[in-house]
Amino acid sequence: MVKTFRSFSIQRVERQKITKASPRTLNFPPNPPSPPAPITERCLKQAILDSEWHLIKHVSSINPLLVSNVLHELRASPEAVQALTEKLGFPYLDIGCYCLAVVMLSQLPSPKPALQLLKQMISSRVDVSKEIFNKLVLANDQLDISSTVALDMLVKALCELKRGDDAFQCFDMMKEKGILPKIETCNALLSLFLKSNRTETVWVLYAEMFRLRISSTEGKLRKARDFMVSMEFLRFRPTLVTYNTLIHGRCSREKFEDASIIFSEMKAKGIEPDSYTYNSLISGMCREGRLDEAYVFLCKMEEHGLVPTAITYNALIDGYCSKGKLETSINYRDEMIRKGIMPNVITYNLLIHELFIEGKMIEADNLIKEMGEKGICPDEITYNRLINDTASKGIQPTLATYTPLIYVLSKTKRMMEADDLLEKITRKGICPDIIMFNALIDGHCTNGNIDRGISLLKEMETKNISPDEVTFSTLMQGYCRVGKVEEARWILDDMKRRGVQPDHISYNTLISGYSRRGDMNDAFKVRDEMLTKGFNPTLLTYNALIQGLSKNKESDHAEQLLNEMVSKGVNPDDSTYFSLIEGIGNVEDFLGNST
Repeated sequence: MVKTFRSFSIQRVERQKITKASPRTLNFPPNPPSPPAPITERCLKQAILDSEWHLIKHVSSINPLLVSNVLHELRASPEAVQALTEKLGFPYLDIGCYCLAVVMLSQLPSPKPALQLLKQMISSRVDVSKEIFNKLVLANDQLDISSTVALDMLVKALCELKRGDDAFQCFDMMKEKGILPKIETCNALLSLFLKSNRTETVWVLYAEMFRLRISSTEGKLRKARDFMVSMEFLRFRPTLVTYNTLIHGRCSREKFEDASIIFSEMKAKGIEPDSYTYNSLISGMCREGRLDEAYVFLCKMEEHGLVPTAITYNALIDGYCSKGKLETSINYRDEMIRKGIMPNVITYNLLIHELFIEGKMIEADNLIKEMGEKGICPDEITYNRLINDTASKGIQPTLATYTPLIYVLSKTKRMMEADDLLEKITRKGICPDIIMFNALIDGHCTNGNIDRGISLLKEMETKNISPDEVTFSTLMQGYCRVGKVEEARWILDDMKRRGVQPDHISYNTLISGYSRRGDMNDAFKVRDEMLTKGFNPTLLTYNALIQGLSKNKESDHAEQLLNEMVSKGVNPDDSTYFSLIEGIGNVEDFLGNST
């Protein structure tokens, strides 16, 4: 390396010696000095590692291609890579070289070197974010690095430089490449747009986070006070939702003293707790067996005019069942019914389990039947408890016990076991009922085996069990799920021929099937038929139609339906708005038109 840099000066000294030693020789014009030999990758790498920057800058043959090749050789020496980017610049390095360096530096424990380099690159040029993004993706591929942290850093650097539109563009490019932005990246974008009062962009970004299921797993609750202070410093007033989140987090971590302090603080600031606040406190205390304190909060809740929910009562029922106080648990179940609060599957699971534990089989069997009569579907917890409790007590299950078992097996895609159980039941002389058959048909249709669903329908007929609207709607949903809407229409017509009247679920199923396929004329025909039968469109009806229109880029018609549903008292939900966003197309165009 040194020899290469000094070759020119050595040649010159030698020529001077010859001239002085031979004064009588002919005075020929001196030969021009020969150019230094081109520097090799190996020499340049060694010079960088030796920090010979004063020599490197005098070598004219250094170019971005050479530097790029050397950077690959230096990937194990991030300090040398950082020094290279600091000592050399254009024209020695181009964007490709800088992006290689950024990707290498992004693997360091500290993000500062990579972030600083990105900000220097962005600040030195205009409209370069897209080019940097593409070069970072290429650098990842060249270095065979799976981590995409460099792309998150690019968005963060753009946010810190207040280049929100470029940051949002990179966020969209990440999505297009199937890369899920980190929560920190989304927080940086949200913070920038909030401070810039760009509320429309915040709404669109938050909707995208929700759709992509980007959620924070950071331990923010450990610093609840700092979190509150920082919010107030940034002029964001903590809301009821903020306090509820903190209280719920504290209760779930059994930090009730902290939860109580936050509870007192929110009241001192004039923010009244709601049912969610009290439910978090009551649930946490019941889990810890602090039932008397939980009851105090229940009383406070009712004093403030708040109505307890099923969550409230389930927490109390669970707490008293854990203490073996079945009678008190049943009293709470009766109380919730008197107040018009319907018990749910959790309520029944808790009570059935405790009844089995205490050997009260008849009462447990009655509760299982009651679940079916009220249309409450058992879940896997029901299944596991029935299996374990009956086995431990040596009890022979009844039809009422078998039905939830069939249902749960179907819901958990264990269809071979469900069919075997049906055969076992039949061999024992127990005749399956309509609920059991519907559960089996639903399981097979959900898992794509519609032929088996149809064969079960025929088996029902051989056993003189008449199918109902649930049976037919389930088959229709199975056909629509695989795009066979004509077959679903045939089921609807067959249903009417048998004297079974379709319900709103039947019509919504068919509307959804046509809408997913883009056949909006047929979808609206079914909607019109539904209206003539006296069924008003529901949220599911409107969402299916709006989704279909948005996919067909009929956004004006979709907005008309949105106005119609609101005028009819049907409140849109997240699904409604996400479908409308899908129909908007380009987010920047939408935001431009809305300003």
